[in-house]
Amino acid sequence: MGKRKKKDPLSYRHRDYRRSMAADGLAAFRVTVSQSDLYILASRPAQSQALDLLMELRAGLEAHIAASPAFASSLVPVEDDPLAPPLVREMSAAAAAAGVGPMAAVAGAIAERVGRGLLALEGVDEVVVENGGDVFIQRASDAVAALFAGGSPLSGRVGIRIAAAAMPAGVCTSSASIGHSLSFGEADAACVVAESAALADAAATRIANETRGPDGIEAALETAAAIPGLRGAVVIVHDRLGAWGEVELVDVA
Repeated sequence: MGKRKKKDPLSYRHRDYRRSMAADGLAAFRVTVSQSDLYILASRPAQSQALDLLMELRAGLEAHIAASPAFASSLVPVEDDPLAPPLVREMSAAAAAAGVGPMAAVAGAIAERVGRGLLALEGVDEVVVENGGDVFIQRASDAVAALFAGGSPLSGRVGIRIAAAAMPAGVCTSSASIGHSLSFGEADAACVVAESAALADAAATRIANETRGPDGIEAALETAAAIPGLRGAVVIVHDRLGAWGEVELVDVA
């Protein structure tokens, strides 16, 4: 499966990249439950509602894991459980499409469900929910997602423009060099854009796993092209970058 890089979990825990997230007049707040640490921008303050949504989602997920421990440990897709909570079933479907374990979709799935829950509130028509580098976004105008790629010289210098007409969207990133998630590849960043944040999250994990050094970027992007439902992907390894699909790269340096 390839050699795993040594990660720097300290930079991930500090969430330094959040300092660059522009609010543009939106209310900014943070909610945390267990391993879920969400940074949210919304049309109006809604911290208590976001916390309620997150607590409900985590409770359902944790109850399912208690009953089916393999759901949390499997590195391959698991059989769909028609009686499972909607979050769990969404994670299972995304994992099956990407060919990874269901927990590879957890951050994106939670970000989207909290985001959609907030959009259902009166007075909330724009929202950005960031969950450990995995983002659900609904804005009224175009937005740019900067790519954080650890020690790569391209980190924080390249972004993906998301057109307003293409939202809501999930923009999710997996890395072998940053964060606490398991990765078997060598990508400093494998970023995926899709309508579903759960699918984007699962696919980013698969693509990062398939990246075998700078010379493996093309093969990793071929993997992205074979996963149904993706809009585009970007892979960064050291000082090299490759892109596939409907992605517009911009200089954010």
